[in-house]
Amino acid sequence: MQYKNVTTGTFLKRLNRFTAEVTLNGETLLVHVKNTGRLKELLIPGTPCGLCKAQNPERKTAYDLISVLHNDNWVNIDSNAPNTVAGEFLRNGGLGEITCLKAEQFYCTADGTDRSRFDFYAEFKNGKQAYIEVKGVTLVENGIAKFPDAPTTRGARHVKTLQECIRNGYAAYVLFVIQRKDASVFSPHDENDPAFACALRSAAKSGVQVLAIDCTVSEDTLTSRNFVQIQL
Repeated sequence: MQYKNVTTGTFLKRLNRFTAEVTLNGETLLVHVKNTGRLKELLIPGTPCGLCKAQNPERKTAYDLISVLHNDNWVNIDSNAPNTVAGEFLRNGGLGEITCLKAEQFYCTADGTDRSRFDFYAEFKNGKQAYIEVKGVTLVENGIAKFPDAPTTRGARHVKTLQECIRNGYAAYVLFVIQRKDASVFSPHDENDPAFACALRSAAKSGVQVLAIDCTVSEDTLTSRNFVQIQL
């Protein structure tokens, strides 16, 4: 994916989940942070950052903070970007030839107790039908990409519902999009969210396919690259 109207500034500090201070051309600005995760290892004062000009001129913040330079590598932090990249990856045959791909599709469990919205529903040339949930990953420690960087009850619920999809004859995937290129392994983050890690392992044992891809990143682009090893 390619952003338009991106310029490079310098990160100063995060004020809250949604707002940060940066400098751009010698001026201090408030910008929108497109990720509510903690990002403490990335949002370091003095770090170069990619700023995307907002399309709405009436908005309070004129720019979105979409990327940061970390250890000489760009990391995309836009929480909306993984779905766009995953869509490109799927349409380009990343999981096989797809004849129908629909975004934001609901699945209701047989007992009616859970109605979950998954990122994609896909029909493959071989007749397989699948629900696909996409998760963006920004945290990498010692070459290991980890998700989540903060507890996510919604994420655990999604992977549990994917097991129901398997029981009802669908294929099911969790696709982790690592928004950087310096990871060779993906693993659930047991320390940050043991409940999600447990749910993911249970889902994998039930037949849910757990996959992760890394990305080539610049301050204004994010492109899927390779599958990385899964360590559950």
